[in-house]
Amino acid sequence: MALTPYGDISPRTAAYAQKELLKRGIPHMNTELFGQGKPVPLRSSTQTKFRRYEALDNTPNAITEGVTPASKSLTHTDITANLIQYGDRIELSDIVIDTHEDPVLMEAVEILGEQAAQMIEIIRFAVLKAGTNVFYANGVARNAVNTKMTRALQRNVTRAMNRQNARTITKRVASTPSYGTVNVKPSYIALVHTDVETDIRDMQGFKAVEDYGSLQPYDNEIGAVENVRYLSSSLYVPYPDAGGLDGDVVLSSTGTNADVYPIVFLSADSYGIVPLKGKAAITPMIVNPKPCDSDPMGQRGHAAWKSMQTCVILNELWLARAEVAVSV
Repeated sequence: MALTPYGDISPRTAAYAQKELLKRGIPHMNTELFGQGKPVPLRSSTQTKFRRYEALDNTPNAITEGVTPASKSLTHTDITANLIQYGDRIELSDIVIDTHEDPVLMEAVEILGEQAAQMIEIIRFAVLKAGTNVFYANGVARNAVNTKMTRALQRNVTRAMNRQNARTITKRVASTPSYGTVNVKPSYIALVHTDVETDIRDMQGFKAVEDYGSLQPYDNEIGAVENVRYLSSSLYVPYPDAGGLDGDVVLSSTGTNADVYPIVFLSADSYGIVPLKGKAAITPMIVNPKPCDSDPMGQRGHAAWKSMQTCVILNELWLARAEVAVSV
């Protein structure tokens, strides 16, 4: 078989491999559900552009009978983001492929799919937590933080977002490799590390997902407090020893200063992403062991993936970061 852009596999087989990559990976991607998606076609630019339309002036505008008022124009802001290619590969020997009782190549594809999702989630969260709209559990800087998340802090965050006319999230991307959205109950979304789960559950007014009734929870959702739904992941790592003195009541990497955990609050259209969905989202590649100049005895094969990705904040005031400590 002649080599294709996917190695030794045909485009049809590559489409199946891509589906398997995404199926295993997407459940790890909270950010995939709520970002403004901008798919990038194959053989296009290394940049992508997101467009944000600005609200009209809402000053009361009285009109005179019989007189046509002056019209207003739509205004917008274009935000350009650079695309970066990410990827990785696994090398497999001919002996492993020929003698192992498991379907090694398919296992490799699935593991690579999980890795791809986690890698891209880390990249996106790094962008989102770098936003400028910050709230601290106590004090006015990260190096003072040594208290846990509270409902009062959440209310400070949501009040500030409401003042900026941030909109609650009313739809999410479907949790499948295909495009599509699903309507959901209006809410803000908060992304937290798994270490923060206990403190979230201890917040006044917390409602666990098992008590939602007919409301369908998100993958990785802990529960809700008022109009904020909390989703967790071990990928949202803290700033070690960056807070105030731990006082033996909050988690600390060294036992001296508190580890500081970022909690990112999201609203509708607060950030943009290249979605990990569709034909151009990710490219799987499989090369079977075969003789060639670099491998004359055909002893090595490869399974790999690559993807062009970016993430960008579209409105700093529609997204916020709370920095908290975590109780022991």
